[in-house]
Amino acid sequence: MIYPQIDDGDVVISENSAIRNCIGCFGCWIKTPGKCVLKDGYDNMGHIFSQADNVIIISRCCYGGYSPFVKNVLDRSISFLLPFFQTKNNETHHKKRYKNTFKFIVHFYGENITSQETDIAHSLIKANAVNLHANDSKVFFYHSFDEIAKGVQL
Repeated sequence: MIYPQIDDGDVVISENSAIRNCIGCFGCWIKTPGKCVLKDGYDNMGHIFSQADNVIIISRCCYGGYSPFVKNVLDRSISFLLPFFQTKNNETHHKKRYKNTFKFIVHFYGENITSQETDIAHSLIKANAVNLHANDSKVFFYHSFDEIAKGVQL
């Protein structure tokens, strides 16, 4: 099995240790701005996002959304944003903490992804890209995890 090349400087976030759930304490905004107060190895997600040119997510498709692990990582990345609000497209969103923007690319896999799930996923990725101030977003679907290695697109 051949997997895509990972370049120096790329960061791979994987489920290699237990990740704690975001507890909604606002600590990453108030107590330790930009950094989660939960010290479990996933406390610097906001900073990692701030350095990214591309945020590429590979996830099992769960009812048109992310796997629980990936959803948790995204929840723990809220420190990427500021606690202040702005109106964007007649919607309320958090302001950016960092200057950079990135491409937001999601690869979903699953044997029986329905058309309803793909519609939900497209809407979710578009909304997440707006929330994260991404400069572009794309979503792809595959039948299996192994199929992703054959056709990963940036």
